[in-house]
Amino acid sequence: MTNPLLQHRELPAFSTIETGDIEPAIKQIIERNKKAIEALLDETKKYGANNLLRPIEAMDDELSRAFSPVSHLNSVCNSDALREAYNACLPMLSEYGTWMGQHQRLFQAYTQIAEGDEAAQLDPAQRKALDNALRDFRLAGVALPEKDKQRYGELKKRLSELGSKFSENVLDATNAWSKQVSREDLAGLPDTALASAKQAAEQAGAEGYLINLEFPSLIPVLTYCENAKLREEVYQASCTRASDKGPNAGEWDNSALMAETLDLRQELAQLLGFSDYTELSLATKMADTPTQVVEFLEQLAAKSREQSVEEWQALQVFAKQEFGAETVNAWDAGFYSEKLQEKRYQVSQEDIRPYLPVDRVLPGLFEVVNRLYGVTFEEVTDFDSYHPDARLYNILRNGNLIARFYLDLYARPKKRGGAWMDDCRVRRIDDGDLQLPVAYLVCNFTPPIGDAPSLLTHNEMTTLFHEFGHGLHHMLTQQTVAAISGINGVAWDAVELPSQFLENWCWEPDALAFISGHHETGEPLPQELLEKMLAAKNFQSAMQMARQLEFALFDFLLHRNWQGGDASDVQALLDDVRAKVSVIPAPSYNRFQHGFGHIFAGGYAAGYYSYKWAEVLSADAYSRFEDEGIFNAETGAAFQREVLEVGGSKEPMEAFVAFRGREPDIEPLLRHCGIAS
Repeated sequence: MTNPLLQHRELPAFSTIETGDIEPAIKQIIERNKKAIEALLDETKKYGANNLLRPIEAMDDELSRAFSPVSHLNSVCNSDALREAYNACLPMLSEYGTWMGQHQRLFQAYTQIAEGDEAAQLDPAQRKALDNALRDFRLAGVALPEKDKQRYGELKKRLSELGSKFSENVLDATNAWSKQVSREDLAGLPDTALASAKQAAEQAGAEGYLINLEFPSLIPVLTYCENAKLREEVYQASCTRASDKGPNAGEWDNSALMAETLDLRQELAQLLGFSDYTELSLATKMADTPTQVVEFLEQLAAKSREQSVEEWQALQVFAKQEFGAETVNAWDAGFYSEKLQEKRYQVSQEDIRPYLPVDRVLPGLFEVVNRLYGVTFEEVTDFDSYHPDARLYNILRNGNLIARFYLDLYARPKKRGGAWMDDCRVRRIDDGDLQLPVAYLVCNFTPPIGDAPSLLTHNEMTTLFHEFGHGLHHMLTQQTVAAISGINGVAWDAVELPSQFLENWCWEPDALAFISGHHETGEPLPQELLEKMLAAKNFQSAMQMARQLEFALFDFLLHRNWQGGDASDVQALLDDVRAKVSVIPAPSYNRFQHGFGHIFAGGYAAGYYSYKWAEVLSADAYSRFEDEGIFNAETGAAFQREVLEVGGSKEPMEAFVAFRGREPDIEPLLRHCGIAS
């Protein structure tokens, strides 16, 4: 019987996916894979790449191709039925992963290959994939006693369920809050935000204007709204989502989920012989020890502390002098910061927005990538889509198709917030044929309003470039072994290098000349406005650094020091970290951690430091382009060859040194941020 999730090999057939088919289809693939793996192990006594590694890779790929569109739809078109089907699959997938990772005969077969005659015949990519697999067997508890193996499986299954529930609670709490307001309530908001709020009200059948907690609505209110009480109400609703505080207190409370998640992660780490979860996390990362990570973060905190305090004090002085504000509260910081930036540099995000329509920025992004890596793009208009917002593009080299990607740019109900890249298909050899990589690229920008195009802020454009950098890492790979192809097998604290690296072109005048263009006249960003924007680039950069370090230290110390407890202990640690590195006081009701999906529902547990770690790599890598030319084709080819194409086939430090000629230096990051080193 044809599996309904595998009808089309190259691209998902979204229109044919029935929620009722999902659970049995995934179950069918898993059961068939188990039988096939047992048969492979029974059939031969001398294992090799052709009779074991490649068949298992094909099975893994088939399961990935089946579940990938389900996972994607759950994030971008969430519904009760889809959520139920998705959640029903998670325990099966977790159990299957544990079954594979703890399969003693399979581990022995992989070990036989690694130590046998054929090992010398494996190419470096195959060898790296094999070494990673052996490491992952050990991290899956293959050497544990049977009782501990069983407990490992229970822990992995429950952690998968907890992560999904955490994410659902945040989504439900986000969707649950909206407020109908008048034009007067929104005094100070730019026309684009007002039009969006008006359209939201019309779509909901409401009078006046409607605001909510999705980013395109939330950020303009906190940045421009002159009504301080409304700012506070929106801020409180946002920072108390899925918690014991705020307008929906207790309804989707993640308190117990956080504590249980931390308990189980600690137990999992100790079961595998690590002292805490940070050691387990670093077993697959570029950083060597927990101490090294903490010292790295504390070094950045120390170097940026004095400047962040000065920036905060300057904001308080400005707010008092210009507005008579005795106190700058958390919900005021964005508002007064925008006013200070406007006064100091005579520029705001809204001044730039008319020059960044999506349909000008996107071709500009493609032109940047073309100049760097020699690839071109074409939009596909006839494809099986899942939503009218979704677009599909081909990437071509010398006219030949090398990759595809879906682009889903706009915020909407039932879509997870934030921005991300995920893989749909991985580049690999399949029965002698090359399977091309396919990516999902997702953002949550303000959608077009009426006949007006979607206009991006510079921050949003930077987000688009960031996610596209991830996409290029996945799509420009030259690897054909799935486990180290694209972003697969790349250490988590190095995976942000290509994404943060591509952001640099958002600040380059030579690039902005063709990335920008007024949505009515086509005029590129005027020189005067460009100069003001560049002058304001590092406005409050130390405060922004402090905010990211707050998140990173909180995450890492939480997983390093957790000894059991409840949500109050999580809060206490966050309060302690804030006292040391933050400058903006958080109100007592702030429950940021209850919505911190990166570490409780994503892949960043004891790994949020990766953003700063990789930012050091990206700033230093970009400094070579600063020296040799930002569109130097030879330099672009070198970055493509040494970083993007290698995927996970090399250790990240080896790949970086191959491109940069030396190990990374922290100075370019501090210089790019305008922080004295």
